[in-house]
Amino acid sequence: MSLGQHLVELKKRLIISAIGLVAAMVVAFLITDPVLSLITEPIREVAESRGEAGRVELMFSTVTSGFDLRLRMAFALGILMAAPIWMWQIWAFVTPGLTRKEIRYTIGFVGAAVPLFFAGCATGLLVMPNIVTLMAGFVPDGAAAFYDASYYYDFVFKLLLFVGVAYVLPVFLVALNLAGIISGRAILGGWRIAVIVAVVFAALATPPADVASTFILAGIMTVLFFAAAGLSLLFDRRRARRDQALLPPEIAA
Repeated sequence: MSLGQHLVELKKRLIISAIGLVAAMVVAFLITDPVLSLITEPIREVAESRGEAGRVELMFSTVTSGFDLRLRMAFALGILMAAPIWMWQIWAFVTPGLTRKEIRYTIGFVGAAVPLFFAGCATGLLVMPNIVTLMAGFVPDGAAAFYDASYYYDFVFKLLLFVGVAYVLPVFLVALNLAGIISGRAILGGWRIAVIVAVVFAALATPPADVASTFILAGIMTVLFFAAAGLSLLFDRRRARRDQALLPPEIAA
C-alpha cells in the first residue's frame, strides 16, 4: 500500500473507533448512577461506623460539578466498553505489516494483558474501602469529612489504573524477553527487588491492621513476577535450542 492508501485506511479505522467510543459513552452515561453508588460505598461505610450520617459525605462544590463528574465517568467507562471495537481497529490496521510469528505473539500478549488488567482493577476495587476507612481514621472526632467529588473520583480512578497496570507489568517483561531485550535469567535475578516492591505496594494499598489483604496482594504480584520469569527462561531455552539446530554440524560439535 502507498502512503496515501495507508492514511486513508488509518482515517477509516479512526472514524470507526470514534463512533464506537461515542456510542459506548452514551450507554456509559446512563449507568453512571450504579457505578457512582459502587465507588462511594466506602464513604457510607465510614459514616455508619462513625455514627455521623450527614457529616461524612461526597461533596459537589460547583453548579456543574455533578455533570462534569458523570461526563468524566462516561468517558472512562466508554473507553473500556468500546475496547473490543478500537482494539480490533488497531489490530486490523497493524496486522498486514506483521509476520505470522509476530501475529501469534501479539494475540498472546493481548490475551494475557487484558484479563490481568481487569483483574488488577478488581483487586484495586476490593482494597479501596480499606484505604478510605484508614484515611478517615485520621479525621478528628467531631470534625466533618466532606470528600470533594472530583478529587475522590480521581483517587479511585488512579488507584484502579495503577493496580491494573501493576498486574500487566509481568506481561511486558515477557514481551521484552520475546523481543530479545532482556533475558529470563536477568528477570529472575531481580526477584529480590520485585518482592520488595510488591510488599511495599501492598502495604501502601492496604491498611496496617489488614495484614491478610497485604499478604494476599503481595503474593499475587510476586506469583505473577515469577510466572513471567519462568516463561522467559522457557523461551530462552527454546531459542537456544533453535539457534543450536541452525548451526552447521562442525560448529555445533
